[in-house]
Amino acid sequence: MSGNDHLHLANSNKKTDARVQRTRDALGDALVALMQEKPFDTITVQDVLDRAHVGRSTFYSHYSDKDDLLMSDADEFFEQVSMGLSASGEMSQRVFPVREFFSHIAEAKQFVDALSSSGKWTENMELARGHFARGIEPRLAELPRGQSISESERPAIAFAHAGALLSLLTWWIDRGMRQSAADMDELFHRIVWGEK
Repeated sequence: MSGNDHLHLANSNKKTDARVQRTRDALGDALVALMQEKPFDTITVQDVLDRAHVGRSTFYSHYSDKDDLLMSDADEFFEQVSMGLSASGEMSQRVFPVREFFSHIAEAKQFVDALSSSGKWTENMELARGHFARGIEPRLAELPRGQSISESERPAIAFAHAGALLSLLTWWIDRGMRQSAADMDELFHRIVWGEK
């Protein structure tokens, strides 16, 4: 879920030097590629360095180990996705870019399988839930339909919607991703707005 695999929904809010970002992307892309070739536990930092053509001191100036690289890359990706609709100024009633996110998951199926077999799926989904809730909350405040939700209840409702989204994602993956990403987007938003 790194580098070139990111959803291009919005630019990151963090101002990062372009060279630093290229290095981070190269390291993340290398780890993602390696995870699709062999078990996560067998991948060494040196494997990542060799694949990314990055020096050891450069790696350790950014990350403490390969787990830190994986979670930092996921953190950046989930933040970008969760803020995508607000950052792009989308005028729809969608609170989350489900269609885009599910399409990305379908395209990255081999990596998703590797993430699951590595035992890192649950940790990534917990990280995602926090980001998704933080993205849904301001979106609810922006939309006319969400403004009837009290400000004090909005964080809890956003967290519940983020959990529902991840449950829907798990259901969709477990059943072979038979429904289109657009259909899943529509279903999620019917749940959000209490429509049949």
